[in-house]
Amino acid sequence: MKNKELAYRQLVFTPHSIQRSASFFIQRSASFLILHSKTLAEFSTPTTEQEFAANFAQLKPVMNRTEALYESSRCLFCFDAPCIQACPSGIDIPQFIRQINSGNETGAARTIYEANYFGNACGKVCPTEVLCEGACVYNLQEVKPIEIGRLQSYATTKVIKSGEKLFGPGPDNGKKVAVIGAGPAGISAACELRALGYSVDVFEAKAQPSGLTVYGVAPYKITNEETLAEMAYLQAQFGYQTHFNSPINSRKELEEMEHKYDAIFLGIGLGKTNALGLPGEDKTNCFGAVEFIAELRQRHHETKVGRKVIVLGGGNTAMDAASESSRLGADTVLLAYRRGKEEMGAYEFEYDLAKGVGVKGLFNVAPVEVMGNGRVTGVKFIRTETRDGQVREVSGSEFVEDCDMVIKATGQAKQTEFLGLIPGLKLDGKGRIEANAHTGQTGNPQYWASGDAWNGGAEVVNAAAEAKLTARGIHAYLSK
Repeated sequence: MKNKELAYRQLVFTPHSIQRSASFFIQRSASFLILHSKTLAEFSTPTTEQEFAANFAQLKPVMNRTEALYESSRCLFCFDAPCIQACPSGIDIPQFIRQINSGNETGAARTIYEANYFGNACGKVCPTEVLCEGACVYNLQEVKPIEIGRLQSYATTKVIKSGEKLFGPGPDNGKKVAVIGAGPAGISAACELRALGYSVDVFEAKAQPSGLTVYGVAPYKITNEETLAEMAYLQAQFGYQTHFNSPINSRKELEEMEHKYDAIFLGIGLGKTNALGLPGEDKTNCFGAVEFIAELRQRHHETKVGRKVIVLGGGNTAMDAASESSRLGADTVLLAYRRGKEEMGAYEFEYDLAKGVGVKGLFNVAPVEVMGNGRVTGVKFIRTETRDGQVREVSGSEFVEDCDMVIKATGQAKQTEFLGLIPGLKLDGKGRIEANAHTGQTGNPQYWASGDAWNGGAEVVNAAAEAKLTARGIHAYLSK
């Protein structure tokens, strides 16, 4: 009791203290990863599904009952819980942890899903180190924070496996909504709209639901089976209709939707990897990171990787692509970034994870050309320096780094061509959909948006949270 009172008296959380506590946790994680890098860095090329699973072992494996009881017993159940404030979807974290500790896993799952329909996936793929766990008061005492993500996955995994009915559609209100895109935004909107009594049809261009959760997240964060099990569970709960392999590409198709549905929700996310405009970018074995990760998620050990791989970029996707290349058996993986290490957009713990599996950094270099005669043989770089926040090339400093594979982790293109088919829809200067921040309604009142197409690219939890608000915005508008 005394320890709890002490922790509560220390609970004065400002943005600076949250950042400081998150930084402390990251440093502890980094130390662990660097310390163990020798055992993690060497991977042989997987040739079977079993070898692939071993190389891509889960970073946050699902807890067993004993682990969950122990971990949940450590929670202080803070009255003014900073972990809730740090969660974009506002899950009542102390509440569901208390429910787990009292043996009420079903109640815990309900608490989680009431706030976030991607509760299971987010427990594994969220950067909890800088969100809920980064805000845990234990960081102030130099104590390991509560493993909130793993507890979240524990409770939701149990209810998914049981198939227990926790939710269902609301009374039919006679209105219909079309959802374009079956990613975190689209599926979350579909669930919330069904709960409000709408008939919902989801149109997805690909063969499977959940968007980047199944096509773009590193396999060591969540498996295909886990992702698709949650999608099946949600569809069974809410009963929305899904239409896979059904891309919407023309103005005619949109017009048909506009006549058939009362509202249309845009959860289309982002497009392919941005082109760099480099000479030789079209050579064999030069891939976009998004496309590379999508192939890896679907083909596993059948995905081929070079012996020496250069990954261009400094964001979280670059870290995933580099780490995945190493786990696929590449002899050398270089992460090349045009600024310094401290200026990377990736979370520090993601970079430490990549280093922990043998990835090496090459900083203050900008690619000039992808070398080779039809097939990649290297990348020509020029050294850079940062002056007054601007990257400047150092004249005469060009050099060639040999490799047999290049992965461009340079961001995703906006789907402006498709969005241009919608009259009245406005985009900002970066190609993002302009929509009301509170309701998600666009310049065309029949269209609504959330997720990456609106925010420009954020976490799964952001898309899920935004989509719930937009679904309620649709409901308020159509209920007038």
